[in-house]
Amino acid sequence: MSQYIKGDTVIKYDIVGEGFPILFLHGWGMDRRVMTGCFEPVFQNAGMNYRRIYIDLPGMGKSVAGASIKTSDDMVAVLYEFAKDIVGETFILAGESYGGYLARGFIKLHPEMASGVILLCPLVYPGARKGRVEKLNVVKRDDEFLNTLTAEEYGSFTYMNVILTESVWKLYSRDILPAIREQNRHFLDEVLDGAFSFDVDLLDKPYTKPCLIVVGKQDTEVGYKDQFELLKDYPSASYCAINNAGHNLQIEQPDFFCEIVKQWMISNFPT
Repeated sequence: MSQYIKGDTVIKYDIVGEGFPILFLHGWGMDRRVMTGCFEPVFQNAGMNYRRIYIDLPGMGKSVAGASIKTSDDMVAVLYEFAKDIVGETFILAGESYGGYLARGFIKLHPEMASGVILLCPLVYPGARKGRVEKLNVVKRDDEFLNTLTAEEYGSFTYMNVILTESVWKLYSRDILPAIREQNRHFLDEVLDGAFSFDVDLLDKPYTKPCLIVVGKQDTEVGYKDQFELLKDYPSASYCAINNAGHNLQIEQPDFFCEIVKQWMISNFPT
């Protein structure tokens, strides 16, 4: 891993590949693995030449949040410096969950830096389960497999996932569970205020560059209906609501997700 230091904040990051840059922002309490796990398969296709920049947000994963990182405003301020110094050119911005909220805040403040945006199950309203979220509705479960999990594994896996099978568990235990086990709960619960001081979706003018919004119709955390309203500010957006998928749709419908992103990339950013 490489590291970027700004004051007392340290951002750990990985860069994979060469070509047009994409900056990835993971969700609340996660780390870069949630993004590498689902996006890297997209770029294994011939001709997909992009420079993928995966970071751990300050205070999450291996990154350290300095004393100045207390709000989402502060997060975007240091992400702006990172983008200037490390990315060094316009880029595609991809955000998952809370990362999708940060991405929209970044675009409101610095629209000229982002050539396009991917929003994966993006948070619309800051806070836990705000807006029009769905009740937990498990659409598929394998009880024989679930009985092999420990109580801790079972509780974590069944908290929000709507497809409870061994294949989904393998991706969950690879991409998501390690970050949950390593979370800095003091920073997340006592220090970081996830809300911006401004309305990220009140843009000075519509963001007309390419946008992809992918949501799960069984999402218990951010829902899928409020995200459709984003098309007013993102008129060039493609909106895809995937059935039989919750907040972790990228591991519940991995092939579907991969194909959607691949085709959107090819259509809008051919390399």
